[in-house]
Amino acid sequence: MSVKLEKSWLDVLGDEFDKAYMKTLKAFLLKEKQSGATVYPKSADIFNALDHTPFDKVKVVILGQDPYHGTGQAHGLSFSVQKGIAIPPSLKNIYKELSGDIPGFKVPVHGDLTKWADEGVLLLNATLTVRAHEAGSHQGKGWEIFTDTVISKLSEQREGLVFLLWGRYAQNKAELIDGKKHTVLKAAHPSPFSAYNGFFGCAHFSKTNEILIKEGKSPVDWQII
Repeated sequence: MSVKLEKSWLDVLGDEFDKAYMKTLKAFLLKEKQSGATVYPKSADIFNALDHTPFDKVKVVILGQDPYHGTGQAHGLSFSVQKGIAIPPSLKNIYKELSGDIPGFKVPVHGDLTKWADEGVLLLNATLTVRAHEAGSHQGKGWEIFTDTVISKLSEQREGLVFLLWGRYAQNKAELIDGKKHTVLKAAHPSPFSAYNGFFGCAHFSKTNEILIKEGKSPVDWQII
């Protein structure tokens, strides 16, 4: 099964695209399209997280659950929206935490986190597509098998990564990560429903940079321009 994917990831994940679950997933997505359903993000953006952050450049992983399902929001990076789209509540809370955690951080006027992805922050959703205005509509169709493999391959083949797991769903992925080789930081989800239960004040962004520096890696410039 041919797929357009950043080369370093294709080298690691290429075999996945010939497996039965992926063929079933492709058939499901084709059926969605043929039914007239709108699917987000657009096809060219589905693998944006991998395309912007090559396998050997990953330093940090921020795991989300589903793409945003509103018009024009999702573009393949967890928690991120395209410029010109209103900043979602969870991302507003991420910016709020950054303001308290990183000295001099200025809240951006947009929610496009591509800059982080290009710096080595893998912004990975567990499910990579969604039907418009139907949250969770593509869960359990095969994407989770694929993205679990992404996490497992990073854990197995890389060292010294920082995984930021926010909320119970993301924290359940910790079993895929070798805690002896990598650092796992856990906190509540930044959603307005849970941010005050442990996301605010978690200081994950400054802690991540401290860990990266100890690993001999360059820290992340969290400032979005």
